[in-house]
Amino acid sequence: GEEHDVSGIYREVVPNEKLVFTWAWRSTPERESLVTILIKPDGGGSLLTLTHEQFFDEAARDRHAEGWAGCLDKLARYLS
Repeated sequence: GEEHDVSGIYREVVPNEKLVFTWAWRSTPERESLVTILIKPDGGGSLLTLTHEQFFDEAARDRHAEGWAGCLDKLARYLS
């Protein structure tokens, strides 16, 4: 697979419920965005909601949406 060099700072951590962190590619640290992950009980499992916002432009937003969709699809397959 591909390697991606990303960094960030955790802004909020609520165990088993919420993560909020900054997201910036090392090559463009000035283009920092914000990721929020919420985890809620859902029947016998959990519902994960990921919000990634404050993008530099729409093209970056669209590329990240595609990347997150792929990551979450792989996670779902791994957990099933």
